[in-house]
Amino acid sequence: MKLTDLKTSEKRADLLRETVKPFTERAEQHDANGTFPYENFQELKAIGYPALTLPEKHGGLGITLTEMLQLQEIIGKADGSTALSIGWHMGILKHLGENNIWNTEKFATVARDVVVDGALLNNAASEPATGSPTRGGKPETYAKADGQGWIINGRKTFTTLAPILDYFVVSASIDGTDEVGNFLIKREYSGVSVDETWDSIAMRGTGSHDLVLENVHVAEDDLVERITPGIKQAAGWLLHIPACYLGIALAAQDYANQFARSYSPNSISGTISDFPNVKQKMGEMELAVLESKHFLYSVARKWDEGDTNIRQSMGPELGAAKLSVVNKAIHIVDLAMRIVGARSLSEKNPLQRYYRDVRAGLHNPPMDDMTIMNLAGK
Repeated sequence: MKLTDLKTSEKRADLLRETVKPFTERAEQHDANGTFPYENFQELKAIGYPALTLPEKHGGLGITLTEMLQLQEIIGKADGSTALSIGWHMGILKHLGENNIWNTEKFATVARDVVVDGALLNNAASEPATGSPTRGGKPETYAKADGQGWIINGRKTFTTLAPILDYFVVSASIDGTDEVGNFLIKREYSGVSVDETWDSIAMRGTGSHDLVLENVHVAEDDLVERITPGIKQAAGWLLHIPACYLGIALAAQDYANQFARSYSPNSISGTISDFPNVKQKMGEMELAVLESKHFLYSVARKWDEGDTNIRQSMGPELGAAKLSVVNKAIHIVDLAMRIVGARSLSEKNPLQRYYRDVRAGLHNPPMDDMTIMNLAGK
């Protein structure tokens, strides 16, 4: 069964929940071993998940931002690394398909690969010298025209999904100009390699290695977009980030609640869920979940229902939703660990993984300090 065959968002969510059940057990193994969850992506491809955000004319369903976030939350609850990874692909395709940014034929070719083979795509923008691309640094990766196309050299860090990406969208300075371009690079091109540098203690299963480009030749029309460093349009699709971390927080909440309602030391009658201090923490978790869901999905619905002018005014609001949800997710995981106690620090306990993974959200764009500054100038 393919998700694109199902007529309602509820049925699509049900199929996804069934598909991701094995992800939770695998998450522990891949985290412990620092390995990449290839199986998860094969199973997501098998149900046609990578094509959902493509416009219908390109073989997808063109699902709303709200539905995309709901589905990403489901995956995040099962495995944060997988959710964050596939979220980049889903969001970028949604953004490109809705805004007709690339040449129509070029985008149609990529979309066909996504629909037929489950091809995966992600941006490669971060570099050691420039830091986060949202800060506006000009890439040291450069592209030089050679009369037949472009020759590209450079190194990109934090290239999430690097082990299985079919397409890299690489930002590069255009030699001899002040311009920066996005170049579409296929994995099989000569000179493309992946340096397995990912050693983070959080989101270990994202495969966010370095992309190395050594005299990579691409066609002239592989320059798919010219960009201005530091100038960012409001991007609703980036809400896949807080949706992922909300999913992790929900997993932590479920674990802690189940623990509290089943753990009964021999010094008490009943379970620790009867203790006022534990009830307090359980209630605080639920309050943070409710606040997060209302904020995240109200902003997503505003984006879905808004015209171009409304959407382009939403930058501060989108940043605020990300900041609030991610920080509340961190708080929820902390409360869950306080309920479970020292057992939560065991290597065998999923809470210690949720704790490490959820903190990665602080380092995904937009950064908290920039969000606050934007809100101050609103």
